[in-house]
Amino acid sequence: MLIRAKLVTEQDVQKALQRLSLCGGRLGENLVAIGALTKDQLEKFLHRTPREPENIAATGLDEVDLLSLLMKLMYVNRLQTVRQFADAIKLPYNIVLELTRMAVDRLYLQNLGARQGDSLIDMVYQFTDEGRRHVIDAMNRLHYVGPAPVTLEEFNQQVNMQKLTNELVTPEKIKSATKGLSFDDRIIEQAGPALNSGRAMLLYGPPGNGKTTVAQRFASVFSDVIYVPYAVMVEGQIIRVHDPSIHLPLEGADIEDENAFTVVRAQTYDARWVPCQRPFVITGGELTLEMLDLRYDPTGHYYEAPLHMKALGGTFLIDDFGRQIVSPTNLLNRWIVPLEGKVDYLKLHTGKTFSIPFEELVIFSTNLEPEDLMDPAFLRRLPYKIEVGPPSVLHYARIFEGECQKQKIEMTEEIFDIIVKKITEEKQLELAAYHPRFIVDQVISTCRFMREPPHFEPRFIDYAVDNLRVKQSTSKKMTQARV
Repeated sequence: MLIRAKLVTEQDVQKALQRLSLCGGRLGENLVAIGALTKDQLEKFLHRTPREPENIAATGLDEVDLLSLLMKLMYVNRLQTVRQFADAIKLPYNIVLELTRMAVDRLYLQNLGARQGDSLIDMVYQFTDEGRRHVIDAMNRLHYVGPAPVTLEEFNQQVNMQKLTNELVTPEKIKSATKGLSFDDRIIEQAGPALNSGRAMLLYGPPGNGKTTVAQRFASVFSDVIYVPYAVMVEGQIIRVHDPSIHLPLEGADIEDENAFTVVRAQTYDARWVPCQRPFVITGGELTLEMLDLRYDPTGHYYEAPLHMKALGGTFLIDDFGRQIVSPTNLLNRWIVPLEGKVDYLKLHTGKTFSIPFEELVIFSTNLEPEDLMDPAFLRRLPYKIEVGPPSVLHYARIFEGECQKQKIEMTEEIFDIIVKKITEEKQLELAAYHPRFIVDQVISTCRFMREPPHFEPRFIDYAVDNLRVKQSTSKKMTQARV
């Protein structure tokens, strides 16, 4: 995690582990000792890292709820030892041992003993008849089976500690993130203040010029480690938050020391939180108002967090804005309070309402006229409006050159001029960033069909350019001429 946050290098960790094997202590202390980072940097990093609870009371959860969850995990996953229990419920061994003793005292479990030399955490347990009845009843009441949840207070505190605005975005970072894209430098100059502010952004312009790609690259500027809980408990209700398709785990550092993970565990990190990259959530025309509310599972009796809750600490892109089933006005009204006050309100099916911080970058992307979609009041709430327009001829040529290099097809200046003339004069179209890949793919497909090596030929270019726009009927042309 320290490597991912770019506070130390893999070589620093190797040196610290070697010193640790000789001098003892913790990994962080040894990193400070070898000068890899300062004590202040380490303290700030550890302060943001969730610390594991010392006892059941420190979890903020009722011991009866934890015991029921543990027994459900045992029942569903056929677990037998405390070591397996701890890995499944993601709580420290001392808490899991205490819960196991409670289950034995209540005659829910019986101890089958341990093999010679095994520790307490490797003792084998199995259900009694009473325990089996209890766990089936618990499953009927709440079907959630997974790691122990965190409290709403802990969740809100953690979200506030890992805001996007904690990171400083520089021109160099944006240029690195957008490497390989060709567009006007003014977009970088406009995006920088927007990304540093963490405020909502509007990307607009004609289709096919890379608004979605630009938004994805902007999101990749942020590189901090954040922590996402598997689940949150609110008023006795479970909300699943962690989504493997959205919350991408950190790539493990290439450390050969076999004791490295033991050392990390010694740092008392709370395993109920998943260290991951800042999330990037994208939704398009399928977005509805219901998708922005908690989704209750009447069978399992627990909730699934809405998309924007899963995007906390990251970026939420609303692509093709204005083409959703729900009207733009209704959708915008749903966002007014979160964008203005940086807080959102969600409601349980019991009627209980609670608030969560709205710490994420929201990007609206549209190829429609913004003033046709939004009234002045909402446009005012989008402080950053960036036009991603058609590329200049120079940028268009760079994009074409890059595509030709990828596809290993040669293009001369003469061929490029012919393509530009056909598009702008004959087809009366604006240049668009998607044209080069489209045309190159079409020409290569035609060459493949003709059993010829990839090359540009006038008639092949005609076929490709004709596919950019359908031909108008004669009657429509005559009507337009009369008009």
